[in-house]
Amino acid sequence: MSSVVRRLLLSLLALFVASSFSFFLIHLVPGDPVDLILGDQASALDRENLQKNLGLDQSLWKQYTQFLLNLVKGDLSVSIHSGEPVFKELFKAFPATCQLAFFSLLLAALWGIPAGLFSVLKRGWWDTGLSFVSLLAMSLPVFFLAPLLIWFFALKLSWLPVSERGDSLKYFILPALSLALPLGAVLLKMSRAALLEVMKKDYIRTAKAKGLSHFGVGLRHGLKNALVPIVTVLGLQSGALLTGTVIVESIFDWPGLGLLLLEAIQKRDYPVVQGAVLLISSIYVLVNLTVDLIYLWIHPKMVF
Repeated sequence: MSSVVRRLLLSLLALFVASSFSFFLIHLVPGDPVDLILGDQASALDRENLQKNLGLDQSLWKQYTQFLLNLVKGDLSVSIHSGEPVFKELFKAFPATCQLAFFSLLLAALWGIPAGLFSVLKRGWWDTGLSFVSLLAMSLPVFFLAPLLIWFFALKLSWLPVSERGDSLKYFILPALSLALPLGAVLLKMSRAALLEVMKKDYIRTAKAKGLSHFGVGLRHGLKNALVPIVTVLGLQSGALLTGTVIVESIFDWPGLGLLLLEAIQKRDYPVVQGAVLLISSIYVLVNLTVDLIYLWIHPKMVF
């Protein structure tokens, strides 16, 4: 069996486990969606009719079996609260999360990787200063960093809007920056460590002996051969951003997948939660598979 086929089978297994885990976990969360919809004053008959319409009168195992059957058919059911198909709910929210994740990754890569390269090639106080900045950025949790950015750039300086998603690029800066600063710090540390290891290799010394500058060697030879760990971090973090945006989207009132998932959990909207988790898991698995294929492209002899 080829490595790619084995990875595909493992990916399908991971999706099955993630979907099943989310199904049972959301049903174990205290609270009844019927109570949230009808309120405490509803009659027993109304509650019974709604439970039957929603399929909540069946045993948990029957609901799980039906969930798997619908999943095989590509049916994610409908939202308990809105009555809209879950696929439609996800389709409306997902583009906003993709845009936020893309800008966050772009900002993180634009400052993290060059800073890591610069800290290796310019040792001394430059390296010390950048290491301190990366440590500070990684130490600040998003739920503290995001309000801090809002206070400074939106309230203190009045440069950027506080919340919501608009057509202008300025609406993306604060939420994307909240995610990009910690991620860029991770990229800085990873690229710095990888480049320090690569710069000790014999071919680097050979390139220097041929007259190439220290910066030119690091840029042309060092960075290329340090791409594997950098690609790993970018791949894993791009998948993690889809779940990490839950806090940022709730702070900035960003109408994305994270905010949809949070509201669905609060409302005990089982189909939406299951659909959102399945979508996030699918993308995470797809990103990891893509990273493995990029490994093979960078180093064709690598076996995974």
